Amino acid sequence: MSTPLLDAIPTPEELRRLPEDKLRQVADELRAETISAVSVTGGHLGAGLGVVELTVALHYVFDTPRDRVIWDVGHQAYPHKILTGRRDRIRTLRQGGGLSGFTKRSESEYDPFGAAHSSTSISAGLGMAVARDLDGKANNVVAVIGDGAMSAGMAYEAMNNAGAMHSRLIVILNDNDMSIAPPVGAMSSYLARLVSGGTYRSIRETAKQLARKLPKFFYDKAAKAEEFARGFWTGGTMFEELGFYYVGPIDGHNLDHLLPVLKNVRDAETGPILVHVITQKGKGYAPAEASADKYHGVVTFDVVTGAQAKPKANAPAYTKVFGESLVKEARADDRIVAVTAAMPSGTGIDLFGKEFPDRTFDVGIAEQHAVTFAAGLATEGYKPFCAIYSTFLQRAYDQVVHDVALQKLPVRFALDRAGLVGADGPTHAGSFDIAYLGCLPEMVVMAAADEAELVHMVATAVAYDDGPIAFRYPRGEGVGIDMPEKGIPLPIGKGRIVREGNRVAILSLGTRLSESLKAAEELESRGLSTTVADARFAKPLDEDLILRLARDHEVLITIEEGSIGGFGSFVLQLLSDRGALDRGTLRVRSMVLPDTYIDHDKPDRMYAQAGLDAASIVAKVFEALGQDSTTHKARA
Repeated sequence: MSTPLLDAIPTPEELRRLPEDKLRQVADELRAETISAVSVTGGHLGAGLGVVELTVALHYVFDTPRDRVIWDVGHQAYPHKILTGRRDRIRTLRQGGGLSGFTKRSESEYDPFGAAHSSTSISAGLGMAVARDLDGKANNVVAVIGDGAMSAGMAYEAMNNAGAMHSRLIVILNDNDMSIAPPVGAMSSYLARLVSGGTYRSIRETAKQLARKLPKFFYDKAAKAEEFARGFWTGGTMFEELGFYYVGPIDGHNLDHLLPVLKNVRDAETGPILVHVITQKGKGYAPAEASADKYHGVVTFDVVTGAQAKPKANAPAYTKVFGESLVKEARADDRIVAVTAAMPSGTGIDLFGKEFPDRTFDVGIAEQHAVTFAAGLATEGYKPFCAIYSTFLQRAYDQVVHDVALQKLPVRFALDRAGLVGADGPTHAGSFDIAYLGCLPEMVVMAAADEAELVHMVATAVAYDDGPIAFRYPRGEGVGIDMPEKGIPLPIGKGRIVREGNRVAILSLGTRLSESLKAAEELESRGLSTTVADARFAKPLDEDLILRLARDHEVLITIEEGSIGGFGSFVLQLLSDRGALDRGTLRVRSMVLPDTYIDHDKPDRMYAQAGLDAASIVAKVFEALGQDSTTHKARA
């Protein structure tokens, strides 16, 4: 039995001291360690397993961290973390106080760029390469990007710029869906080594110099013939047109193929190079290979069987409630269509797609296109539901403003992952959408307090044709209440009183309503009669309701799962404009997410840290009254 190697290589420096014939064993141990760790923590599995050999090869060939390796999205970087000094913490992955599920600059010098949204690596890498050249340095910059991330326009913008600048940059295209290249084998590997080698490049450059001395007609014909010949044997003509020297495709699981090619491109003194690598999601773990979609992101699981733990659900997940509600509405309205940007299951659109495949459009990782595509559908009388995570919609803000809102087009925005999202951390927290949508003229913005309210908000969006409308809802389960059989459209801009009192008013937007009701019970036990209202709408505001709460109560608290500049700010603006703040006895406080990024943890802990739980609401009320909540006892 061979001696384990992973224990002896805590960083890539030790890895690079090994002979090449030991790297296969390192890769096998790294794959087993990745599977073992994720079985305990949950997280992204399939993508990481697909790049184990590539990870080993990159850190072996390149002098990291001096050479920069940027992992696009970052969810495939678990093997990278294990090899770069974080193995002893890998079982804290996505846990409170533990490692991030993505690359993170503050976590390690081996993470030169933080990434949790896709398609940023080539732009960042080009910036690093230009900075290197300005500083007169000679280190390499490598961007590893998946074929899915290549569906985003930003990747092509960066490649076009890099090709025009002729910058020395290496892009590894990790093609794990076989979506670009045919199957690869010994011949393609041989050709890849050949065309990436110095001899071929030198001959090619010499031929170009000679061809330039020919008349233009013959030069153009020679250039086209050379391009055709390379494209015929190796593919990659599109990347060549963008100014990249194309190498590939090669087998990303065969170290004998990877190592010589990576060494060749490392030593090349040419412009940008793209290495096309074919990999398989879930490679080396049979359950993940058999079901790549189910093992993209996993909860804890049994390593032997692959069976994932099934947490007991107390209530349906908001995402599922949205998907099922949209399906019910679409059965009665054939003008409803659904648009998603490469997240059909994450947004619940997969449920819609199963029943209405011809009315479902997954446009790839292209949020800008998704929004304007939906706007085009709306101009022709369709009712597009554009289902995008709150943080992902940030990437399409200009399109929301210019292509939708300015033209008053009735695009329906379903914003999943509103508020804090737990293990995915600050990169996926829907903190800003209330503020960035609420400032747009004539935009309607709703927030569901529970899963039943979400059903009604889907119906409201279907019925609303006067302009854009958005509704937000969190990740995870609902609160476990009785569900309506069918959604009923809500009156636009009208909230509801959930509990009546006369001294304190808590005005909640979104799913902090349940914590508001808990706080009201506690306040009532301490002699403070408390009203709780569900605003439902951040825009337009229910002015009558808000002014009544301000008039009839001594303390008014607003609470939301969003940043400063959102619902609370809108309410304060209304009260200021209407003179309600001039009444000296009214005390108003806004409870919002703090002006900081909150690291990943359990959602309830994150909200407690953010000061948006029931205890924090109680404390805020007593603060407004000028009293200490810890010394104010409950009534007997």
